[in-house]
Amino acid sequence: MKITDVDVQVVNLPLTNPFTSSFETKTGETRTVVRVRTDDGLVGWGETMWGQPVAALVRKLAQDLIGTSPFALEAFHRKQHMVPFFHGYLGYAAIAALDVACWDLMGKASGHAVTELLGGAVRDQVPLTALITRADAGGATGEALGPALAEHTVKVVSEGGFRAVKLKGTTDIDGDVRILRAIRAALPAVKLRVDPNAAWSVPDTVSAGRALEDLNLEYLEDPCVGIEGMSQVHAQVRIPLCTNMCVVRFEDFAPAMRLRAVDIIHGDVYKWGGIAPTKALAAHCETFGLGMNLHSGGELGIATAAHLAVVASTPVLNRAIDSMYYLHADDIIEPLDLNEGSLTVPQGPGLGVSVDEDKLRHYAAVNDREGDLTG
Repeated sequence: MKITDVDVQVVNLPLTNPFTSSFETKTGETRTVVRVRTDDGLVGWGETMWGQPVAALVRKLAQDLIGTSPFALEAFHRKQHMVPFFHGYLGYAAIAALDVACWDLMGKASGHAVTELLGGAVRDQVPLTALITRADAGGATGEALGPALAEHTVKVVSEGGFRAVKLKGTTDIDGDVRILRAIRAALPAVKLRVDPNAAWSVPDTVSAGRALEDLNLEYLEDPCVGIEGMSQVHAQVRIPLCTNMCVVRFEDFAPAMRLRAVDIIHGDVYKWGGIAPTKALAAHCETFGLGMNLHSGGELGIATAAHLAVVASTPVLNRAIDSMYYLHADDIIEPLDLNEGSLTVPQGPGLGVSVDEDKLRHYAAVNDREGDLTG
């Protein structure tokens, strides 16, 4: 079996509501979708972060797949070893798009789900985290913000069955503390987290962290910048620290361990360059006694299916993962069902999902008209 063709399209899909973090507000997602065909008629699908710049790089890297077997992934990765050095996150994302499509092909060729190829399922349901932002407050500001977001969070948890909640933090640290207190008072049993995306200084993080210690947060994610800053916070705050921003490649792992900077690391198939690197990160975390979770970069159905396969086959991924999947107004696959706050791991060969090519064409046309969404 040889790869004969790689097709790359960029799509724009809307969110059900605006999503606000400390650095942006976005109303939709731009994603790059890859279709890989083989000489025996199989089709594998991949999907990754961002739009036209990633798509251009995917098309370039795809030339190294033409004429090779989708099972020859190690050789492909070795050939691309300098791509992340020159292209950073874009490089990892482009490699991952092709990597996931090859895993989909390997599963279809062998008649096995990707989960089975990765060692078999240790779970078949994957809980998601309810993601809460200030855009959910219905226009409330000031002292009314905490009660409004607490009320909204109770509704989301009740309707969706979520057991974990993450607040996207802002530069308004005192406001974030008040919001978290209001949410905790309304939902005393829920797993609660906050992620300011490194918008806080080290002194402010220490102050806020101490003010939050009695709320029994599951973790504090990337409150400040860098391994050094996180290490200083770790020495002074008793809340576990999680990162998706200071340990983002394997070269960061040893410095973070030496400085005792983090307790939990967020993996991501698309930020770490593929499925095997994400599994390798899990092995590192288990070896060093760290927890692990998955970051969300706005995955649609194809990418979400890949994340579900990784979680299903990886014991250390035992927390409710981040996923913006449930916030999308549509999908390019037959939608995955959210039931009691969890997604069921697809069971079919490969990723186990079917792409609706009419919707793919429709949302690719939207990108042609609108360009990439940047916020």
